[in-house]
Amino acid sequence: MKLQKRGQAGTMQSSDLMVVVEPADELVIEIESTVKKQFEHLIRAKLESVLAKHGATAGRISVSDRGALDYAIEARLEAALQRAGGLS
Repeated sequence: MKLQKRGQAGTMQSSDLMVVVEPADELVIEIESTVKKQFEHLIRAKLESVLAKHGATAGRISVSDRGALDYAIEARLEAALQRAGGLS
């Protein structure tokens, strides 16, 4: 999967997150979270799982999390990837 343009999904509301994906030469994941100390490893694992599922090997993934659950992380990332032209 190759990202064609910038895509984003989500909100900055409590229990949600904002995901921005952009084309890049390598895979870079940036996480900003209100619960980063406790859950960064779980957020990163979920992001990596979704990216692997869709064959994403390059792109800049920026996440601003406000305590979102796994299903929201997956849905927001998939929506952002679709908007970036990465999913059919």
